[in-house]
Amino acid sequence: MIHIEHFVFNNFQTRCSVIWDESLACAITDPGCADASELSRLTSFIEGKGLKPVCIMLTHGHFDHILGTAELAARYGGIPVYMHPEDRFTLESNEYFCRCFGAPLPAAFETADIHEGDIIEVGSLHFEVIETPGHTKGGVCYLERNEKTLFSGDTLFAGAIGRTDHPGGDYDSLMKSILEKLICLDGDIRVFPGHGPSTEIAKEGMTNPFLLPFNEPYED
Repeated sequence: MIHIEHFVFNNFQTRCSVIWDESLACAITDPGCADASELSRLTSFIEGKGLKPVCIMLTHGHFDHILGTAELAARYGGIPVYMHPEDRFTLESNEYFCRCFGAPLPAAFETADIHEGDIIEVGSLHFEVIETPGHTKGGVCYLERNEKTLFSGDTLFAGAIGRTDHPGGDYDSLMKSILEKLICLDGDIRVFPGHGPSTEIAKEGMTNPFLLPFNEPYED
């Protein structure tokens, strides 16, 4: 059975999730901890619960999603940091964005490559990698099919989609990713985006204003 605890970090209100099962093995998504106090909140929860981190799963490489990654990986014995290799481009662009937003530059860390269809095992949980480029070149989502749970990063939000005006963004690719990879999933799958409230696949397919034009019937 899946258990999830959500945290909101940094000035961009980025969602970080700790996910575990009865074995207490856990994964951490997008640890955007901007300072020592935010990192302490996360590690205090993990260690207070007796959880055993086995990996960090990055949906993409924007600085607000990775700020605490290097320290967290080192703290837990060099656990793998999963990221799509196309998002090395995004990591390289973070210095520019950090200067623009007055944010700290994330410390460097090693990544383990993931691709479409890969399965990341966390105890009894199995997270399927879904490649969803568009917000960034190497954006991915993580799906636990049996638990009907999707971590969508900045690809799909409640009532919105990811922005595509940053370097590496592409609107057509993003829409293709959402329509061909996500909206076709079971409607009762819970969606936990990288920012903002959670939602469900069916709700977004029926009410998301960015997707509504694609729900119109074709004219003969």
